[in-house]
Amino acid sequence: MLEFEILQELEPNAEILEIIKDYDFTIKNGKVKHLKATNLQFIESTEYLITYPFTLTILEYKVNEIANKNFYIKEHKQKYNIKEIKQILVKLKI
Repeated sequence: MLEFEILQELEPNAEILEIIKDYDFTIKNGKVKHLKATNLQFIESTEYLITYPFTLTILEYKVNEIANKNFYIKEHKQKYNIKEIKQILVKLKI
């Protein structure tokens, strides 16, 4: 059986929390896990689920990308940066 050890709990992004404070939402914290007896590590994304006035799932990945787009919106199937997330939420609120 596979055994995992949690190395780190990933905290929600303060900027995203400030943006979505006016919506109904839930957060699932991300984790960095280590598969015991190996040197493999797995990263679970932090999930922000906005439920009202629209449904939107934003995943935040802890990665160092050149494009600096560490957010993914499931419904749009695209990556975004923080500025683009702000614009999308403002457009959807109107």
